[in-house]
Amino acid sequence: MASLCKTFILFLLLLPQNFAISVFAATGDGGGGGGGGAADMGDGAPGPNQLVGDGRSSDYAKAEIETNFVGEWVLDNPDVGVGAMQLQLMPNDQVVWYDATSVGPSARKLEPQGNCPINPDANNQPDCYAHALAYDWKTTKSRTIVLSGEPWCSSGNLWPNGNFVATGGSFSGVKAVRMLPKDDLNADFIEKKDVLADFRWYSSNQILEDGSAIVVGGRGAFSYEIVPPQLEFEPKRIELPFLQQTRAPAKGPNQYIENNLYPFLFLLPDGNVFLFANDRAITFAPTTGEIVQQHPVCPGGSRNYPPSGSSAILPLKLGPDNSQPLNVEIVICGGNSPNAFEVVDGKNATEKEYVPALKDCHRIHPMNKGATWEEEQDMPSPRIMADLLHLPTGDLLMINGAKKGTSGWEDATDPNFTPLLYTPFKPMGYRFKELKPATIARMYHSTSALLPDTKILVAGSNPHQFYTFNVEFPTELRVEKFSPHYLDPTIDGQRPIIDEQGTDKVLKYGKPFKIAATLQSEAPLVLGEIKVTMLYPPFTTHGFSQNQRLIVPAVMDISDNVITALAPPSGKIAPPGYYILFVNNLGVPGGGIWVHID
Repeated sequence: MASLCKTFILFLLLLPQNFAISVFAATGDGGGGGGGGAADMGDGAPGPNQLVGDGRSSDYAKAEIETNFVGEWVLDNPDVGVGAMQLQLMPNDQVVWYDATSVGPSARKLEPQGNCPINPDANNQPDCYAHALAYDWKTTKSRTIVLSGEPWCSSGNLWPNGNFVATGGSFSGVKAVRMLPKDDLNADFIEKKDVLADFRWYSSNQILEDGSAIVVGGRGAFSYEIVPPQLEFEPKRIELPFLQQTRAPAKGPNQYIENNLYPFLFLLPDGNVFLFANDRAITFAPTTGEIVQQHPVCPGGSRNYPPSGSSAILPLKLGPDNSQPLNVEIVICGGNSPNAFEVVDGKNATEKEYVPALKDCHRIHPMNKGATWEEEQDMPSPRIMADLLHLPTGDLLMINGAKKGTSGWEDATDPNFTPLLYTPFKPMGYRFKELKPATIARMYHSTSALLPDTKILVAGSNPHQFYTFNVEFPTELRVEKFSPHYLDPTIDGQRPIIDEQGTDKVLKYGKPFKIAATLQSEAPLVLGEIKVTMLYPPFTTHGFSQNQRLIVPAVMDISDNVITALAPPSGKIAPPGYYILFVNNLGVPGGGIWVHID
């Protein structure tokens, strides 16, 4: 009988999602509502806030736990001294971020005192200031890191072994590769200059199925290259005319417009890469550059730097056959009009005009032949420079940004303080919910990251060329943590706790793996009420979280609080490396642990 019940539950989980019950309750107008609230169990009856669709399978066999809690902000560190222009969470639980090295001192000296290496981007003079640090998110302590070779507006990713690599930048770092090892908590960056095949300033990275990274674009670079997970390699440039075709022309010497920098990149489950630049996209084969599909123009405006919208690939959920994700879809939100940078930036405009940002969103199924853009629900407010982060639940969070202007020094105003919960498979009109607003402006050069404890680390914001204080939007050196809606303390009893000792932390493609977990209430785990998710931690800068993806592996069995799940089938769906593994109980996530897959 138990086996028959489990089979029936698996059948329910594969029903079309218009039979499913969605996540936490939300108001249809996107309003934030009050603070915390009592949580309850839904009765399973479909209602206007609960029906979802679009052909995905249901995540649960019954209604999720609801809450009216809209989050909480806490100051984590009052002054770390280094701006967070670029940020990467590493598997050693260090959050590494760094700033530019060519625009003067930071607000923190390198450690130990007297550590003043030569800075090639400051006239080869000794530089005693820190431009990079490693932040321990568990303790709030940080250490400075020596960084040589300008990493200003660079890109990055993790190697399969957990080492962090940053690619490109500007000046002496424009063709550099720099690596920070995972296993040495006192290490500085190891850098190789002039090893990339092209200038990579404002480029984007995407991990491929073999653990190498494709590095695409950059200012004046209409090409891409594939960088293996090692410091010694033979560079190879592959031309990509699409980048030149999507570039808005300059208005004069150093009067760049572009609108296609930091392009949006996503690895698709067939091994091809989806590339969005400015207002349109292609799918291409990374090994050859062959264009597999040209996608139509996305209406509304420009979405990449400097108009700087946001984009993510939606969660990749696998069924029991473990062959392909049940839904492959990309969302793009925000940005600005094609001329927004031209009329606000000091190199182009004699008087700044802050154009209101876009509030529209669009979605596409890029693997469908003849795929077209579908109108998504508008956001409650306009937004540029926002981070769009995956949450453990399968929802997404939009955080940081501004309502007017573009990226660029002092080119934006009207900070958008309100985080948005995005539930992409609720019915239209119920997909965005405003959470508790912040009080600190996080605009240009701000970053954020989902942590293993399910909170969001928020850092950075420097709209100025230099570290600048005593102005309306100063250089921001405070670090915060945001607790999303699911951290409502009234539902802590429903929160899973993973037993690391009883959990497989080395996963092999296509093979079953075990997760031992309990609920804080000590109630047993029930098949159909548990969802497992795996997050690849992104490199985040300028409103785009590079390499980010959330995998939802199939749960095949639960016995005595031990979950049996199937590891993703290949690196095309889950590139090799470290992921944060989460367990969700009816939409309530517990703290995650690091696992490795290959």
